[in-house]
Amino acid sequence: MSATNAVLVGYGDFGAKSSAVRAKMAERVARDVEAALADAGIDATVERPWSRLVVSTDRPVDAARAAARLPGVAFARPSVAVDADLEAICDAARRLAADHSPDRTYAVDSDRIGPDDAHDFSSREIKVAAGDAVGAASGARVDLDDPDRTYRIEVREAEAFVSVERVDGPGGLPVGSQGRVAVLVSGGLDSPVAMWRLLRRGCETIPVYVDLGDYGGSDHRARALEVVRTVAERAPRADLRPRIVDGEPVVERVVEGTTSTRMLSLRRAMLAAAEAVADRADAHSVATGEALGQKSSQTGANLAVTDAAVSLPVHRPLLTADKPDIVAEVRDLGTYTDATLPVGCDRVAPSHPETNATLDAVVAAEPDGLLDLAREAGRDADVGPL
Repeated sequence: MSATNAVLVGYGDFGAKSSAVRAKMAERVARDVEAALADAGIDATVERPWSRLVVSTDRPVDAARAAARLPGVAFARPSVAVDADLEAICDAARRLAADHSPDRTYAVDSDRIGPDDAHDFSSREIKVAAGDAVGAASGARVDLDDPDRTYRIEVREAEAFVSVERVDGPGGLPVGSQGRVAVLVSGGLDSPVAMWRLLRRGCETIPVYVDLGDYGGSDHRARALEVVRTVAERAPRADLRPRIVDGEPVVERVVEGTTSTRMLSLRRAMLAAAEAVADRADAHSVATGEALGQKSSQTGANLAVTDAAVSLPVHRPLLTADKPDIVAEVRDLGTYTDATLPVGCDRVAPSHPETNATLDAVVAAEPDGLLDLAREAGRDADVGPL
């Protein structure tokens, strides 16, 4: 059995904020970690005694992996928690060295935090004593430049934590600390990454799925909802239930009334529907998974035309991302799907789409009342399950 009995959780990108803001965000992270552990069936207590979270559990490795999936978490370390006593620290290091092969090098890294008189030993004395303990237990040699294993020791006033494993988290800000954003989602590769990036920057994302009816593939809706469910696991306390918009009447009108500007009018209608959802959900903006130049509708000129359909800001977290990088993030998220499966927009796209549109030309070609129809569909969106 592992010697570890706790998890030390480090915070993400809010360390430089004021003490009041840090405290609020740290409390959000603590509650998110509690919720994630409960969802995973891990019995644990989560405390926030100082600039770390301390998770006490008999499943520290599982707990660390669950915590490290959450926005606002920089890292999680399965640790041996002991009294802030040099002998106890060395004993913890010896226990962790029980599986240390003699042909693998090691180093000791330590921090002693608190008043100068809180302990009767220095950080250097910790490194020397713990290093001697590991060497005696393992027979391994020290390598301070490129060790195979690093024994990390954090000593607080009353407690010390010794660890050899670090599970990196996404960092960023805790979900909900930056308000709400309505995000257009599909069953494709890009929108889940956009949704995740916004979650990681503290936004509670409201997924908006525009159901294209007969113009979407048979699995289009199922794939989109599964993507939302997978990403939502990273925000256990947020309401990420998808809003499902009946978009078939909208796309029918677009197909019947437009030619080369068809995809632009459809994107404008989708943004209008998402804005209506945002208004009802008290969201400050809308977002998409578009990347500059990736498709004909995503040229610089065309993005300007589609944005003109709404008054709220339109965020594009993937604006400057390359497709291979997006695909890599999709795989990390666990939302990778077969990109060759049919999607609705592929069936709607004209043979010769406009790539350098002007707003006047698109509006002139657009069916009357299209955006009003889309906004009405957005206001009537159903709330789907997770």
